Amino acid sequence: MSTVRTVRTGRIRLPHEVSASIVAFATVFLLMSPLKMPTWAIFITWAGTFLQGGPSRSNAIAMITATTTGAGFGVVAVLLNRETGTMFGTGAFAQTLALAVVIFVVNGTLLATGRLRPFSLIPGMFFGFASVFATYFGGFGYDAGHLDAAFVSAAAMCALGPLCATLGLRLMFTPPEAAPEPEPAKQYENAEVTP
Repeated sequence: MSTVRTVRTGRIRLPHEVSASIVAFATVFLLMSPLKMPTWAIFITWAGTFLQGGPSRSNAIAMITATTTGAGFGVVAVLLNRETGTMFGTGAFAQTLALAVVIFVVNGTLLATGRLRPFSLIPGMFFGFASVFATYFGGFGYDAGHLDAAFVSAAAMCALGPLCATLGLRLMFTPPEAAPEPEPAKQYENAEVTP
């Protein structure tokens, strides 16, 4: 009959449900004035980090590269729409059609860029793209209504997602490891065993 003893390594940590919630709780304060940051972008890339397989340096680099690139495409889409928004006229349908053309061109270019290895995390590019749109048109960011501030705010919050995923795991409870009880030393190797 072998016995197993419990070995505790390191310190006791919190369950992931609690640790991730603490990190989420802390991010909410970035919503306050004067920052008014789009903290929801953190949660998008936090979840995306776990879809990648979990926090790691390579996953963080891929996510931050992708979301920043996508945010750049978002800026380009807004600038192109400003310049071409009335190319078909000033009516609602004409402006919607112009926006659709811009989205078609920018989306196709974004997807083609995803064929290049450093930008291959295409969902991450869409996280950044959508975050710029929501930040800019939603009035978020340290200077609401300004496209450059929307880009910086969205890209920064997207970049915090992988960091928050890492922090959540660092606080997480690590279950104790089980180690077998060491076997007693054999005192009588050559002794005869009798019933």
